[in-house]
Amino acid sequence: MSRKIRYGMVGGGRGAFIGAVHRIAAAMDQQIELVCGAFSSDPKRSKASGADLFLPPSRCYGAFEEMIPAEARLPEAERMDFVAIVTPNHLHFPPAKMALEHGFHVLSDKPATFNLAEAKKLAEMVRKTGLLYGLTHNYTGYPLVKEARDMVRAGRLGRIRKVVVEYPQGWLATRLEATGQKQ
Repeated sequence: MSRKIRYGMVGGGRGAFIGAVHRIAAAMDQQIELVCGAFSSDPKRSKASGADLFLPPSRCYGAFEEMIPAEARLPEAERMDFVAIVTPNHLHFPPAKMALEHGFHVLSDKPATFNLAEAKKLAEMVRKTGLLYGLTHNYTGYPLVKEARDMVRAGRLGRIRKVVVEYPQGWLATRLEATGQKQ
């Protein structure tokens, strides 16, 4: 391919942790470029986030429901090639479904869906459309994780009976009941 692969991002705007991580990873091989986004459920924050990323105002959307149909109407040489979904977990399915319905490939953060019914519907849509669907498992590629896996496989740590993992993030310290978070 003689041009960069173009993507649009759903989620990952101002104040979001994972969006920046995905954008950095996508930019590493210089084969992919962010061309549009709906970065927040708040339209003003979404558009401001797009401006922070130096996207043209016409490609900074207030919601994915606006972005996906608008991108589908653009000439093929201008529109995004795929959608990267980095929303909170319970919001992965709606933009994936809409993207597939409009002919876009999807790369979603895990989990693919929030329940089995959505997962079955998503799998059927991918099968019917023939479009690509990718699910990110970011940490499987980290050298430290690969080394730990190799150590376990080689038996260098003995028989593993228990694994305790911590992944501290400030926003996760607040009780769900106090925030309305669904994760």
